[in-house]
Amino acid sequence: MAGNVKDITDGSFEGEVLNSPIPVLVDFWAPWCGPCKSIAPVLDELAVEYAGKIKIVKINVDDNPLTPTKYGVRGIPNLIIFKAGQLASQVVGAVPKEQLVTEITKVIS
Repeated sequence: MAGNVKDITDGSFEGEVLNSPIPVLVDFWAPWCGPCKSIAPVLDELAVEYAGKIKIVKINVDDNPLTPTKYGVRGIPNLIIFKAGQLASQVVGAVPKEQLVTEITKVIS
C-alpha cells in the first residue's frame, strides 16, 4: 500500500486506534493473502478521499497476533471501523469500494 495507509502494531494499536479523535478503519491483513492485496488500492483511495474524516491503518495479523485475537478476527481481509474507541462496523472479505463507502458514511455521519 502507498503512504496514505499507516502500518500499526499490537503496541501502537491503542494510541493509533482506540484513542484517535476521528474514526479509524483497521485493515487486518497478511502478506500471503490475495484478497488483502486486491483491496489495498481501494483502501488507499479511501484514505485520500476521506482524509481528516477517518483514518485508515493496517495491521499484519501474522506479526501482531494479540489485536486480531482480541477482536475475534478469524478471516482476512477483515476491516473493522472504530469510533471513540468502540467497534462501530465490521466487513469481512474483499468487498467492492461502494460497500466500504456505505460503512464509512454510516460511521462518520
